[in-house]
Amino acid sequence: MRAAEPEPSGEPVTMATIARIAGVTQPTVSRAFNHPEKLSPETLDKIMDAVRRTGYVPNMVAGGLASNRSRMLAAIVPSITNIIYSALVQTFAALVRERGYQVMLMESGFDAEEEARLVRTALARRPEGLLLTGVDHSPACRRMIEGAALPTVEVWDLSAQPIDVCVGFSHDGAARAAAEWLLARGYTRFAVVSADDPRALRRRTAFCEAVAAAGHPPPDEILFPGFASLRRGRDALSRLVADGLLAPGGKSAIFCSSDVLAQGILIEAQARGLSVPRDLGLMGFGDQDFAVDLHPALTTVRVDRSMLGQRAAEALILRIDAVAGSERRIDIGYRIIERDSA
Repeated sequence: MRAAEPEPSGEPVTMATIARIAGVTQPTVSRAFNHPEKLSPETLDKIMDAVRRTGYVPNMVAGGLASNRSRMLAAIVPSITNIIYSALVQTFAALVRERGYQVMLMESGFDAEEEARLVRTALARRPEGLLLTGVDHSPACRRMIEGAALPTVEVWDLSAQPIDVCVGFSHDGAARAAAEWLLARGYTRFAVVSADDPRALRRRTAFCEAVAAAGHPPPDEILFPGFASLRRGRDALSRLVADGLLAPGGKSAIFCSSDVLAQGILIEAQARGLSVPRDLGLMGFGDQDFAVDLHPALTTVRVDRSMLGQRAAEALILRIDAVAGSERRIDIGYRIIERDSA
């Protein structure tokens, strides 16, 4: 039977109150908030029940100052609405929460200067760890992080010299694999529709080099600043059609830096009466949730976002705990997902 709710006393609820109700010591209550993994499930349940019944909110700022532990991690991503990043952060946050950490989420918008400003803001709040997107940072940003000696995980890319630890995949390799897949299926004329962030640009370059190495004309290229959108995908196909991209016999293919751009191209193709893949092959990147439900279903490059978030959380916790011998470069790979658009 559940314990009765305590009668309001008019006195503030303190850690001593929680300790008395739960029948434990104050240091044990403190441990429940700062190191819950060190308590038995039974003891933790008694303390959390007392917290629920009293409405007690611990002063984590004071606790952090006393222990030099903030129990907070900072995560900086280009966009908090893009599923590519939000799915990663969701998995990351869920796993670190199990270890008693909370995540301060910040949005940089693919702007290196804004990322540096956010890093400065985050460091002033003394997080115990930092998650960054990509490995391309301004020199000032990198100096701040290295000067703080803060455990840091860079995600969505790989580097031979990470700030601390990186978890990602080869963008060059993924783009070459995409080009080789399309070449093997008989496509002879190509275009690349891409955003202009550093990772997308590396994929564009690697794709174009693979096509040239196979003896074909250089792909047409359309670059958009900032974020991908359906409108930009539609505009890209309009420009490519006007430039004469479509080769006889359906031998043309477009490689996009995101599934969103590919979806926009697909919408424009249908509006123009073009058949995908009969008139035009189409490949996206990211394998977002909607890709399989498009008509035709989108051929794309899959990166396991949940795995990325999981490995990033595990790697950062190991660095915070100063575990010797932990990996500094973790490659989760990629996979071509063959569907109906190419």
